[in-house]
Amino acid sequence: MNEILHHLLQHAADDFPSRTAVVDGDREMTYRQLDTAANRIAHQLTRLDVRRGDRIGLYLEKSAESLACIYGVLKARAAYVPLAPDAPPARLARTIQHAGIRVLLTGTELARRWPAVVGPDSPVDYVICVNGPAGGSHELLRATMLDAAHLARQPTGRPEVTVDAEDLAYILYTSGSTSAPKGVMLTHKNALAFVSWAVREFALTRRDRLSNHAPLHFDLSVFDLFAAAAVAAPVILVPRDVAMFPAELAAFVRAKDISVWYSVPSAVNMLASRCGPGPSQLPRLRLVLFAGEVFPMGQLRQALAAFPDADFYNLYGPTETNVCTFYRVARPLAEASTSIPIGHPIDGVELFCLTDDGRQARTGERGELSVSGPTVMRGYLGDPGHTAQVLSAPDPARPDVIAYRTGDLVACYEDGAWHFFGRRDSQIKSRGYRIELGEIEATLRAHPSIVECAVVPIPDEAYGNRIKAYVVIRKAVSATQLTAYSHKFLPSYMVPWSFDRITALPRTSTGKIDYQALKQLGNGSGHAGYHRPGQALHH
Repeated sequence: MNEILHHLLQHAADDFPSRTAVVDGDREMTYRQLDTAANRIAHQLTRLDVRRGDRIGLYLEKSAESLACIYGVLKARAAYVPLAPDAPPARLARTIQHAGIRVLLTGTELARRWPAVVGPDSPVDYVICVNGPAGGSHELLRATMLDAAHLARQPTGRPEVTVDAEDLAYILYTSGSTSAPKGVMLTHKNALAFVSWAVREFALTRRDRLSNHAPLHFDLSVFDLFAAAAVAAPVILVPRDVAMFPAELAAFVRAKDISVWYSVPSAVNMLASRCGPGPSQLPRLRLVLFAGEVFPMGQLRQALAAFPDADFYNLYGPTETNVCTFYRVARPLAEASTSIPIGHPIDGVELFCLTDDGRQARTGERGELSVSGPTVMRGYLGDPGHTAQVLSAPDPARPDVIAYRTGDLVACYEDGAWHFFGRRDSQIKSRGYRIELGEIEATLRAHPSIVECAVVPIPDEAYGNRIKAYVVIRKAVSATQLTAYSHKFLPSYMVPWSFDRITALPRTSTGKIDYQALKQLGNGSGHAGYHRPGQALHH
């Protein structure tokens, strides 16, 4: 197994320099070109005194340049922190502050947002526009501005720096239970343990063509980018505008001859909706991988019918563990099946299932899943207390084995397959994104018209969950106003689908908010007025 992530790129560039590394719209970049571009970025970073473990922000639309930035950061011994291009600037500024990002790699397409993201109190000292001139926005920045012309003057040879497998490779920010997201720290070893397993398990070769549907701040992208480099195969970037429309998406997969697809189930369903049952309309597609949310069985059956020649795999694992289990979907699905397993652990991973009283669950008994092995994160950036809470020894007889407590309820049956039964806490998945409902509540509570609020998930076949907010207000406010307010501080996938005014939140006998009662209201078991955007929520 390669010990360092960017060695995957370097070996591909040495052995297959002219092979296509990335397809970005009408542009293609070879492995030699990608390696050279990454080297220039690495040299520039080292000249800015970037050191081992420093966090480098990636504020770019998905592109060939963004891939070069990822590898360039790794070559400079630093860790990349991908920032969602469409996230609210205030949220991004908070993430940059938390991560201590001193250098921000960005692109001209986001120039108008630079001043809001890199404010006067930002830790960012340097902003590097990697794909063009800096433009006029940099005049409002405290940071020093460099651009693509400056990068072009950097050396093309590989920098002579030492990187260790235990070094930090990237930090992915996930939804937190407070207003501050959590920074999950992953090392080269963490990522490579999963990537190397995937290359073997799925028999990837340089003849494959891998899609990249997930944004770079979503952990699914780790497979797309690094597994492709491991076998010198091309990765095809799926544009955001194509990903939104079924017809365009199916045409794109066909035109680009994609053989390996990896996404959330809702995207697989969107793709399958344009390819009816019968002979496959995407004959090159041999592998469909999905993760991030539960795949509704009706939609899974349709997808299996749409792609009869493809192998389907359910991949499971929170960001903190990468993928830790997998399940090959059997054909045909049994008519009585209501769900599929999350399967078996990948190589090197050990699973523990603990009951509420702390003992190991028996076969078929439900408990909380803990994961141990080389894929498990180092911890949460700047939060040793929370890290200690979730990384612990699940077996008293083996105190040296440290595992991550996922908060997921599971059971293992006699055939050795693991099954998922939901969350222990208020964390949900919607459209593949992991969301802490508490973060949404913390944001809404700051609104001057809201006295108190509660947010609940409403199960939805297409999206996994829709988010409904119940609010107690002190003066009239419209759902449109609350939606606009939410968009200022939350990414779009965390903005509630609807807002309902309620005179008082229901409480349990202990005085806690009765979320089960609210879910019953949301599911139609009780009465609650549904307010579409534009309707006023009157006190």
